[in-house]
Amino acid sequence: MFQHRLTFECFDNTTITVAQQAIMRVLDSLRYNGQILGREFPCYFHNGSFICQVVCPEQDSLNAQYASPQVKAALKQLSDACLLRPDIKYLGEELFSDSTENNLAQVSAYILYTSFIHSCSPLRSLERFLPVPLYRIPAVANGDQRQIIKWQEDWSACDQLQMNGFILENEAVEQLSTTGTRLFQRGWDLVRRIGYLTGKPTYLYLYRVGGHSLEEEKNRSCPVCGHSWRLEAPLHDLFEFRCDRCLLISNLSWDYKN
Repeated sequence: MFQHRLTFECFDNTTITVAQQAIMRVLDSLRYNGQILGREFPCYFHNGSFICQVVCPEQDSLNAQYASPQVKAALKQLSDACLLRPDIKYLGEELFSDSTENNLAQVSAYILYTSFIHSCSPLRSLERFLPVPLYRIPAVANGDQRQIIKWQEDWSACDQLQMNGFILENEAVEQLSTTGTRLFQRGWDLVRRIGYLTGKPTYLYLYRVGGHSLEEEKNRSCPVCGHSWRLEAPLHDLFEFRCDRCLLISNLSWDYKN
């Protein structure tokens, strides 16, 4: 990942409120297109300009060629707030974050996976398990990737609850690990949509915890089709199960992992 500084210069008198709203429209549209990552963007006012710092999947993530219709519209509306389009300055590579998949031509399939500690793209390559910038695949709906980002936010929120273990733990685990939940259905719809748009199989990660015994867990079948789905060897030291029929991928119950 890479850090950039965006400088929005005022060309006429404006107000903090008006400028803030215009800048947030730009940042939100970039985020929902996968061009910037995370949910918090430090911003401040200095010498007649509003300055924001963002993290991007790639060094060229903010190039105009990747802009969604929403990004283009938000940039155009900056003039209504007496702001120029942002000057973009590359600051350097982010040291404490995941690398990005930079060879999509060699990717045979994708995995939709996230957790409460990840702010990177939830779409990963099957071969190297590296995050795939969302703007590099066709938009899943309405011109951008908002539906993927919203699914990621909900999944991460449930994961945070179950990891904390104090409030709604059981309900959160059910959302993450059960095929009948709304969270699962949204993810399952997304992987099929991504697979259709990219022409590459896309698997949905199904979280697994609990179970009665290690032997029973090793031999569990796909929860959708009932077929055997255990892999001969773990994939990325994380996944032990994969169903090519149902586009699901899962782990051995965390209760029985070494």
